[in-house]
Amino acid sequence: MGGQIVSQLFNSPRALAVSAGVLFLMGVIPGMPNFAFLTLAAASAGGAWMIRQRQRQPEPEPLQVEPGEPPEQRELSWDDVQPVDLVGLEVGYRLIPLVDRNQGGQLMNRIKGVRRKLSQELGFLIPSVHIRDNLDLSPNGYRISINGVTAAEAEIFPGRDLAINPGQVFGELQGAPTKDPTFGLDAIWIDPEQRDHAQTLGYTVVDAGTVVATHLSEILHNHAHELLGHEETQQLFDSLARSAPKLVEDLLPKTLSLGVVTRILQNLLEEHIPIRDIRTIAETLAEQAPRSQDPGVLTAAVRIALARGIVQQLIGSTEEIPVAVLDPGLEQILQKTLQASQDGQAGFEPGLAERLQQALAETTAAMEAEGQEAVLLVAAPIRPWMARFAKHAAPGMHILSYNEIPDNRQIRVISTIGNNNAETRPEGQGIG
Repeated sequence: MGGQIVSQLFNSPRALAVSAGVLFLMGVIPGMPNFAFLTLAAASAGGAWMIRQRQRQPEPEPLQVEPGEPPEQRELSWDDVQPVDLVGLEVGYRLIPLVDRNQGGQLMNRIKGVRRKLSQELGFLIPSVHIRDNLDLSPNGYRISINGVTAAEAEIFPGRDLAINPGQVFGELQGAPTKDPTFGLDAIWIDPEQRDHAQTLGYTVVDAGTVVATHLSEILHNHAHELLGHEETQQLFDSLARSAPKLVEDLLPKTLSLGVVTRILQNLLEEHIPIRDIRTIAETLAEQAPRSQDPGVLTAAVRIALARGIVQQLIGSTEEIPVAVLDPGLEQILQKTLQASQDGQAGFEPGLAERLQQALAETTAAMEAEGQEAVLLVAAPIRPWMARFAKHAAPGMHILSYNEIPDNRQIRVISTIGNNNAETRPEGQGIG
């Protein structure tokens, strides 16, 4: 009602003019409060005049816009080109509570713990993990990417636990059978109430968040060489320069370029050799660089310098190292083939390569079944090629050269891979 009164009173000058006339007549009557009524009459008359003048003004014409003209687009810049994430984690919508702290998610803290642990183990700072949701994934799915390329995908069930069969259990569980996404072991998704019972039967039980964190840790460890670039290498040597300035000054960039040093560190990480001992690595490079600038040759020299740490990582403090070796005839064939090759690739009869691949896989399985690390000892010239070959043929096998065995360790040959049929033959011979 109040709005209607105000609208009718001030939208038309006639109403205010009539009011002004009535107030004027009342103001001239003797005995009335003349000043008050005459003042109100003048104000009403002035308001009526202003409304009348406003109504006489012509209305502005609406702005005419030419049809079909698109709005002007701003010029593109380099800010529109987004770099790929070094490490990415995409999750389906049902997994968002795992990464949302406001909903009690603990996965972010676990990922920070994974980065801290790997950084301490490998010797350089693991980059941050960019986490985002992806509606194209299944609701329970997640995807891990390295440099924008998918490295692994899997599904988990939040609110349930994963019971992993480590190889020997003493009963069965009710649940959804699956595979552990990290190591491919048989596993079962169970209700949390079954956790204690599953552990009693010998299962390893983890929650859904731990599954993702463990999987991410394994992927980062296997792809560490792809995460180390020029910037990370420069930061490593900047840190070393605070304690050994002269060493760094003589090495970079006087003796070796940053690119060559980065390639050497990547070679080490690709074979799961930590680069924590950056001082020993730098000293070895400074000593060997005047003789060769080849990253492969320098990597071999650094491996020898780090031999004690490499062997310690593989077998611990045991003095005797159980190893497999190549038959002398086969080793000689490989050396001659590599020497004749221009690109460092061995080219020999495909059937022999297939048998060698099978023999390496069988040897690895046999040594691991005995609870031993699978180690193949070869001559130094063929070690890099054999390491690349075994990476696909027998991923669990470690390739060492004879000059990478420390003086305080003994080797015990437990099998030989022959050149006739590329099979393993048990040995009982020990070599000091």
